[in-house]
Amino acid sequence: MRWWDIEPVLELEKDLFPEDAWSRGMFWSDLAHARGPGATRRYVVATDGDRIVGYAGLAVAGTASEGGGEDGSATGADIQTIAVARERWGTGLGARLLTELLRAATDFDCSEVMLECRVDNVRAQKLYERFGFEAIGFRRGYYQPGNVDALVMRLTDPSTSLNGVQGTEING
Repeated sequence: MRWWDIEPVLELEKDLFPEDAWSRGMFWSDLAHARGPGATRRYVVATDGDRIVGYAGLAVAGTASEGGGEDGSATGADIQTIAVARERWGTGLGARLLTELLRAATDFDCSEVMLECRVDNVRAQKLYERFGFEAIGFRRGYYQPGNVDALVMRLTDPSTSLNGVQGTEING
């Protein structure tokens, strides 16, 4: 994802997450950490022609500068967001985006990947379970302003969950 993708991503974000959509500033802030040798974020977009039909983001923590591995490796990653246009639900695009994030976590040498998922988003939970994520707890009232709980999920060793999902073009 690049800065010029933010406006179309925001349109999709507001459609999919009307109550708790990310702001423009949140995307700008994360993208500021997505390039260069000290990058701690990876954001991708899925396109169909000129149209963005999905996006996803990953943040890593525990790099050497943050008290992690002395070799520059990260100790863990957190999936920040995965979103797929409604007309693309059920096409495998979510799996493709998740694969890209797990590939990035592997490139960052992360030993585990965490995420939060709305408790009412069963479709997403099933996707994460297919990739080996396990539920480890809840965050009460995590999603605001709706006061919806989050299911916390963890995947150990993201490199074992990579698969060859094919389809829509994914761009960083």
